[in-house]
Amino acid sequence: MRLAFISDIHGNAVALEAVLEDIRNKKIDKIFVLGDLCFRGPEPKKCLELVQRLDSKIIKGNADEWIIRGIKKGEVVDSAFEIMSMEREWTLSKLDKVDVEFLTNLPVELNLSYETVKIHAFHATPSSLFDIVKPTDPDENIIEKMILDDADIIIYGHIHKPYVRFINGSCVLNVGSVGLPFDGVAKSSYAIIDLQGNSINTSIVRVNYDVDKVVQQFIDSDYPNLKQMATILKNGSV
Repeated sequence: MRLAFISDIHGNAVALEAVLEDIRNKKIDKIFVLGDLCFRGPEPKKCLELVQRLDSKIIKGNADEWIIRGIKKGEVVDSAFEIMSMEREWTLSKLDKVDVEFLTNLPVELNLSYETVKIHAFHATPSSLFDIVKPTDPDENIIEKMILDDADIIIYGHIHKPYVRFINGSCVLNVGSVGLPFDGVAKSSYAIIDLQGNSINTSIVRVNYDVDKVVQQFIDSDYPNLKQMATILKNGSV
């Protein structure tokens, strides 16, 4: 059984299509989507439609919650609040009522079981769509925030920085971002969990996509934060 986990698409349909093609080529059995589908990219509607066409379980991310009800003070740094609120309004204008209802009704976690392997998947932490767990956090912080119970694999998105760690007998894995990587590599990221007999193999996959095409999509639109988004995409970092 080969499982793919993707997250943090952020309205980047060019990147999403590249990742989905890579997943098809790798003969993946099931795909799971860990949130942040539309916000901060030039093609929010197309991304939502591509995800909805998948035979996949989908959960909500913080950016999906922002689309639904707006960004609250304190959820982003004060200097970014105004521009990100404008970006949210732009994204919302590209969606319809049915799209927003779809995002509203998404669950916030997945508890999966394959033979003897238990997987707990969520966007940020089990109790929050907004908490940040970094790759460099001490084991104690990860144990506290991730609630390492009896899951063999804990898998999440949100931070846009992929990594794999082993803590107290559990594998903690961040899938990175399909559409907006922050780790200095301007390539999409997703994770594969390969379950074969008694073995478990976890891997991070990086996929090239046409960054310049996405930047041009921003230029051709009336997106309110073009310069910053183009820089993030080209550098693969904030």
